Amino acid sequence: MQSNHSDFNHKLSKLAISTDKLLDITREIGHEKLELTLVELRDQLEAPFTFVIVGEVKAGKSSFINALLDTDKEICKVAPMPMTDTIQQILYGETERIEEINPYLKKIYQPVEILKEIAIVDTPGTNTIVAHHQEITERFIPYSDLIVFVFEAKNPYRQSSWEFFDYINAEWHRKIVFVLQQKDLLPEADLKINFDGVVEHAKKKGISDPKVFAVSAKLEQADFHDISGFKEIRSYIENNITGGKAPELKFQNNVHTLLTISAKLDDSMKNRISQYDADVKFREEIKELIQTQHLKTTKQIEVLSDNLLDSYDNITRQKLDDLEDGLSFMSVVKRSFSSIFGKESSLKEWLTTQAKDFELKLNTSLRDKLQNGIIDVAENIQIMGKLVDNKLRYSTTILKNNDEIFADIAERRINVLKDLQQSFNQFMNTAENFYDERMVSESSKMTPNLAAGGGVAIVGVILAAVAQGAVFDITGGVLTAVGVLFAGVTLGLNRSKVIGKFEEEIIKGRSKMKQEVAEKLDDYTSRIRQKIESNFFEFDQMLEKEGMTIMRVNKVQAEIRDELSTMKANS
Repeated sequence: MQSNHSDFNHKLSKLAISTDKLLDITREIGHEKLELTLVELRDQLEAPFTFVIVGEVKAGKSSFINALLDTDKEICKVAPMPMTDTIQQILYGETERIEEINPYLKKIYQPVEILKEIAIVDTPGTNTIVAHHQEITERFIPYSDLIVFVFEAKNPYRQSSWEFFDYINAEWHRKIVFVLQQKDLLPEADLKINFDGVVEHAKKKGISDPKVFAVSAKLEQADFHDISGFKEIRSYIENNITGGKAPELKFQNNVHTLLTISAKLDDSMKNRISQYDADVKFREEIKELIQTQHLKTTKQIEVLSDNLLDSYDNITRQKLDDLEDGLSFMSVVKRSFSSIFGKESSLKEWLTTQAKDFELKLNTSLRDKLQNGIIDVAENIQIMGKLVDNKLRYSTTILKNNDEIFADIAERRINVLKDLQQSFNQFMNTAENFYDERMVSESSKMTPNLAAGGGVAIVGVILAAVAQGAVFDITGGVLTAVGVLFAGVTLGLNRSKVIGKFEEEIIKGRSKMKQEVAEKLDDYTSRIRQKIESNFFEFDQMLEKEGMTIMRVNKVQAEIRDELSTMKANS
């Protein structure tokens, strides 16, 4: 006997561990109702086998309990008007006492023998006018071991009772018996009709073998035990519950309840996981979209850079030919003599004209190509933003904010997404987000007033000014170096030196232009991309946290199911 008791305590300890694991999950996911259910279940693991008595107001629940306990006392008050305005948990106690737990729950301790094996919960009517009473009653269902539905024998078809039955049967699959109370108030034939009606009604609702009892508390308490109907229900209790069977039955019920809660979590987790998978896919699609547009922009910058270099090469080659021809010995001598008689410009004037012509052709050609090319770059950045904005408007919502377990999480997700949409829309319509002081400061022609336009449209202006500034720097460097040499030219004696230096500066200028245009545009577009991505910071944090939570919940859920299934199989 001692060994059996020790084995049972070991089983209870293992059940408590599984309960705690499930409780930790509900706390992590933030579901207060399930958490409260598990806290109460944890506290009730070693409680007696619990009967929960339910039924409509004035169905005779209190009278039924008093008669079942078979004492001379009115443990549950009975009166013409509804008396049970709180839930009353009736437990065994060496002495009588009442403990007020809260305004809606009291514990009544009585020295009644049967209460050593069972506890009874007397509830307000299912049709009580006080709304919270049914809610409080529902809290007892998960750790009840037997639901006793008490009907008025003369009318067992009231809607509120059967709706409550549907809740209990669908949500928790509790073991249920039906009691037709006050059978003394109608003829035997009518009682049989109602008795059979309850049996058929219960079968239609999925109870394969309904247990139905017709009783009269009035007859029982008047000592008409043979006809009161209480012999039958007491016999059912003795054969199926008491006599040492109650602890194991309660253990099995608790295992079943925990499996039910775990299954509820799993059902809702399917939607939560589907939502997470959809959000991850949605986020990856946005990253891919941004990457695709960024690559297109990078390609456009490469094409623009190549076009600029082609123009630069054509103009510098032509100017190199002009210089080689103009600085030949005969050309210089001829121009020198002609200038004496005022027929032609001097060598110095000719060189100045060449320099101005070179600067004009180079800047005009490159400026036109830059402006056209940068319009394409700006449009791609604008398309990138608009595609992201459009994507945000059509994200898939699977987890609804009326989900039984994860409504709060669904609501939080909706709010994060809504904030993301609003902030991104604001980002797209704020010119300053595309205004780059580091680049603008390099161009003397750019002022903050240029950023007074809207959003991405200003990008073309900013980039054009910056790139144009880079071209002026390049031409200035080439012309300055050549101009210094030109100033010291005499009769073409330094021609080869001038041409060589010009070629050297052309190469430097070409390299500088390629580097500045490509690097500056690449750097700028990369930073715009980073700014776009930064809008997703909170969404990405939510996804990261959600992924970790789902992984942990699934892991612990698998452990709990294995533990509980083993307990169920070994019981």
